[in-house]
Amino acid sequence: MTELHSDVERPIAIHVVTQYIAAQSAPEQRRYVFSYSITIENRGPVTAQLLSRHWVITDSNGHVQEVRGDGVVGVQPYLRPGERFQYTSGAVIETPVGSMHGEYQLRTGDGVDFSAPIAPFRLSIPHILH
Repeated sequence: MTELHSDVERPIAIHVVTQYIAAQSAPEQRRYVFSYSITIENRGPVTAQLLSRHWVITDSNGHVQEVRGDGVVGVQPYLRPGERFQYTSGAVIETPVGSMHGEYQLRTGDGVDFSAPIAPFRLSIPHILH
């Protein structure tokens, strides 16, 4: 689980939980599927809207995929102070271990844009790492 605050004035907490999806994976074809569930919590004093995302997904061979887009899972949620938004998405990599990191771009209710970095987290099949 990862928790990170963007800054003191506009704290956004980000919690990440990952899971290997064996039923959709095909190791013999170098296809490893992972889900990641993210909870975004607005711990700040003002409303913030999540505008876009940027992900950097890296497998253990060093192959990098970058994903950019509006919102998350088709929405650009507004988070009032104390509110949370949760969603689940997925990533496919060619190795049994990889990592992801990135950032969300947000805008406060008064029009100030800011970013909330997402610290690196691991994608790995169960019991592969100690």
